[in-house]
Amino acid sequence: MQAAPVRATAIPSFTDALRAVESLLMSRGQRTARRNAWTSVLEDRRRAKDRVEAQRVLDQFPAVRP
Repeated sequence: MQAAPVRATAIPSFTDALRAVESLLMSRGQRTARRNAWTSVLEDRRRAKDRVEAQRVLDQFPAVRP
């Protein structure tokens, strides 16, 4: 007698699990709105990081005064 073959299934990531729960709890429009909001948050963080870096560069050079 042979044992039945075992199929390996990938364990879903935490992100995949959250998206599955999200799809059960939210309508499509709400999901889209949430994702758009999160994209905006990430973009705001990127711009803030860029501003800090630009300020560091500017602070390295003394202001030119006439």
